[in-house]
Amino acid sequence: MDDEHESRWTIQKSADQYQIRGWGHPYFTINEAGHVQVVPDPERPQHGIDLFELVNDLDARGLELPLLLRFSDVLKDRIKRINECFNKAIAEYDYKGVYRGVFPTKVNQQKHFIEEVVEFGAPWRVGLEAGSKPELLIALAAEQEPGGLVVCNGYKDQKYIETALLAQRFDKTVIVVLERIEELEFTLRAFKKTGIRPCIGVRAKLGAKGVGRWADSVGDRAKFGLTTSEIVEVVDKLAEREMLDCLQLLHYHAGSQLSSIISVKNAIREAANIYVELAKMGTNMKYLDVGGGLAVDYDGSKSDFHASKNYNIQEYAYDIVAAIAEACTKAEIAHPTIVTESGRAIAAHQSVLVFEIVGKNEVRFGTPQDPGPKAHKVLRQLYETYQGIQPKNLQEAFHDASQNKEEADSLFKFGYLTLRERAQAEKLFWACCERILEAAKKLKRVPDEVIQLEQMMAAIYYGNFSVFQSIPDSWAIDQLFPIMPIHRLDEEPTVKATLADLTCDSDGKVDRFIDIEDVKHVLPVHTFREEQRYYMGIFLNGAYQEILGDLHNLFGDTNAVHVRLDAEGGYELGHFVKGDEIREVLSYVEYEPGVMIERVRRQAERARRQGLITFDQVKLLMKHYEDSLGSYTYLTADE
Repeated sequence: MDDEHESRWTIQKSADQYQIRGWGHPYFTINEAGHVQVVPDPERPQHGIDLFELVNDLDARGLELPLLLRFSDVLKDRIKRINECFNKAIAEYDYKGVYRGVFPTKVNQQKHFIEEVVEFGAPWRVGLEAGSKPELLIALAAEQEPGGLVVCNGYKDQKYIETALLAQRFDKTVIVVLERIEELEFTLRAFKKTGIRPCIGVRAKLGAKGVGRWADSVGDRAKFGLTTSEIVEVVDKLAEREMLDCLQLLHYHAGSQLSSIISVKNAIREAANIYVELAKMGTNMKYLDVGGGLAVDYDGSKSDFHASKNYNIQEYAYDIVAAIAEACTKAEIAHPTIVTESGRAIAAHQSVLVFEIVGKNEVRFGTPQDPGPKAHKVLRQLYETYQGIQPKNLQEAFHDASQNKEEADSLFKFGYLTLRERAQAEKLFWACCERILEAAKKLKRVPDEVIQLEQMMAAIYYGNFSVFQSIPDSWAIDQLFPIMPIHRLDEEPTVKATLADLTCDSDGKVDRFIDIEDVKHVLPVHTFREEQRYYMGIFLNGAYQEILGDLHNLFGDTNAVHVRLDAEGGYELGHFVKGDEIREVLSYVEYEPGVMIERVRRQAERARRQGLITFDQVKLLMKHYEDSLGSYTYLTADE
């Protein structure tokens, strides 16, 4: 009885299986019902939201899956958490300056999201960063409070800089950061035209190297920034015009998703010394902008793996503040306002995509039958291999089965096996693989080739979503996201699967999943039942994914809803952003639905006159065609 109790599946085992204690803390956990529980406000952990129940509630209201859920209180907590960590570091190091975070709008430009960033950032005086002219227009319209901070990055033309200078007349600070030496001339012309002295920053190319996937985005050959000689050139040209007071900010960017704290330390030491030298040259330095890079622990391993990080926010803040304080105090330079552009760390956690599994594909072979003494030799050999599989000969058995399978394929190609015999060989091969995998469970060390069998035999679970629209970084740069079922977590997930989306592209799949040690290529899931809906969630996808998503196969934006805790500990629905209808995505590629309807109607009428289709069939076709134009681009439940 005790053994039976020990072997019973528990929600704790599910928590271990999907690493939710690592990547999910403090916002996601598993409740007693075996459902993912969202804790939007960690200071009120008793007020959680059952994700499965929330999705069913929204479905009952007609909000179809796939559905993007934005938890506003998580966003609020991320902003608060970063600010509190920097304020604590400032107090402990007796730092004489202040901290000002700015949110880089490129991370997620969605209107309702930016509005919440501004709302929740107001107590902390959080500003906005613009990397292009359209983003500057967003920032100027969104940042309404007096004393707001807008940092202008990216390549700029004359009108971009003129707009920024004119906006300085608002009661806010707008800083033009020079990314290229040519932008200084644009800025000087804008000053001459508008009569407004610019507030200028320079972006430095650091020698310190980044880590991970974006390591090459810094250094001498980086896309953005000024070399040391170019920075000195800017200082000299401003001095010639008696405009040194205009240079007030130093900016650098050490890379996105900095998984190792060492890279953070190396970059800030170099930048702090550049800042000090600029101040000594007679400039009016006030701000040190350390850019982005504060990482997200996507796999929960708390390591320097590219999908993780080996530090926390408080350690990050300590190292930034300490390095600047040390350099400035030593040089007797006033401590600057510290600016960060932590977009990923602010935005990632608040968003969850929930989608439904709509079908599966599994390797089917049934119980292998003895082909008999008169069967082809290759079939008899495969059956003998199957019968002889034991834990001690797994590698040899796999080699034998693979060789026989290849031989069978070759024999069929040259006409020595019938189609039925080839099918029999196929079933015998997969039966061998299944038995090898089962026997491998008894081994402490499994041969690498046998491990690969797990991926070869994995089921394919088809999800009602688009990789290219909802998690494009998974396809483009192999970004890892936590993915797991949001219910049935009190049941053992006995199926190993990869995920496929609705697109007809072979790349529309997910076959790389988080693992505590590295990356695994199959995801444990539950048995798919046609009569029971099965929901999956993709977590920590709030940074970059929405704006990078494309229209592959014309799958558009998903439905999205903002969810907030209410005063009683329940939840209320805020903004609902309706996903794209088919007519909308068709208009993006220059189609006119009215013209399309008329063309189809003419063909239907021509077919009816020829007796190929009846009146009722024409009516049904046109109804489906017109209804489809106004429907969600994803699969919807039959009415």
